[in-house]
Amino acid sequence: MSTAFVEAGVARAVARDITDVIGGTPLIELGNYSRSRGLGARLLGKAEFVNPVGSVKDRIAWAIVRDAEEQGLLSRGDLIVDVTSGNTGIALAAIAASRGYRTKFYLGDNTSPDKRRILEALGAELVTIPNSLFLDPDALVTLFEQVEAENPGAFIANQLGNPANPRAHYETTGPEIWRDTEGSVDVLVAGVGTGGTASGAGRFLKEQKPGLRVVIAEPGDLSIPSEEEVYPDEIDGVHKVEGIEEDRLPPNYDVTIADEIVQVEAAQAYETSRALLREDGLLVGPSAGAAVWVATRLAERPELAGTTIVAVLPDTGERYLSAGVFAPRA
Repeated sequence: MSTAFVEAGVARAVARDITDVIGGTPLIELGNYSRSRGLGARLLGKAEFVNPVGSVKDRIAWAIVRDAEEQGLLSRGDLIVDVTSGNTGIALAAIAASRGYRTKFYLGDNTSPDKRRILEALGAELVTIPNSLFLDPDALVTLFEQVEAENPGAFIANQLGNPANPRAHYETTGPEIWRDTEGSVDVLVAGVGTGGTASGAGRFLKEQKPGLRVVIAEPGDLSIPSEEEVYPDEIDGVHKVEGIEEDRLPPNYDVTIADEIVQVEAAQAYETSRALLREDGLLVGPSAGAAVWVATRLAERPELAGTTIVAVLPDTGERYLSAGVFAPRA
């Protein structure tokens, strides 16, 4: 049941629109996967791909739009703009379609072709950014200056810095995990795209259980664009945080939230996504693969035997069928 349903105090058989069914995603036991590896911890996946538009970003897109509407910043026909690797754009475009807004997104030229097709089908205007731009540490600052200059009067969603993002996870994702594990969760594993999931859900869970650990899955060196390899295999939507200057991290990422940061390469994330599909029938993207790969390494530790580890599964693998995650690129 979505937060909107709970707040209204009624259970409706028919949702008013897609925003009514955002959130309330299930936890799924990664049973076959765990048993085949002899893991000593209980491994659960937070199935964010069950959201109506297919990803965890449905939560923040709705929170950002709802907050803007409440502040009188959006009126029917207005333009919503943001920088996105795809999922937030898809969520914003779908919600905009249901509420009468237009959308425009700036995204890298390495974005999954499947995501681009969905955005185009939703009627979003797309501006392609070369991946080489992000070799510059100040790229996002420069890009946002361009976005603001090219879109006067538009509502800039700013998923990286909008406080509605981590607040949505504090108010929904964290409480759902706490409720559904009956407080038994010991470790939360998530990647950092905007930082909202780890920061918001992590803060809520730590308030309930101070000993809970938040572990961040971040890409290894081989999975990050470099001067030598501008287009490596990447873990879409998962960014490096360790060793990055604080003023160059997403404003929504709470640098105090992580108890540990573990590196994972794209090849390991892809293989884990394939294993989850083969062994437990879960069609999830590489960011989910990365989180589960890290959760697996934790579950192998003797000191974590008998604990409950929750890995966030951010999106559906259907968005990566053309990106080489489940089979080599054609």
